Amino acid sequence: MSEDFDKRPDLDLELISLNTQYELQYWKETLGCEELTLRKAVAAVGNAAENVRAYLLDRKRD
Repeated sequence: MSEDFDKRPDLDLELISLNTQYELQYWKETLGCEELTLRKAVAAVGNAAENVRAYLLDRKRD
């Protein structure tokens, strides 16, 4: 059964959760990256959105 996106709880915009499809989709779209890239970023710097943004920005500069 697919998730009901209209009934999802509010997102925590400070912490990235990769445990639900709607949050994963939100962060992929918001940060402009693929799932694997997002998962690697969270593994590298933790799930604080600010740290993940900085990590991805640094990676784009390389």
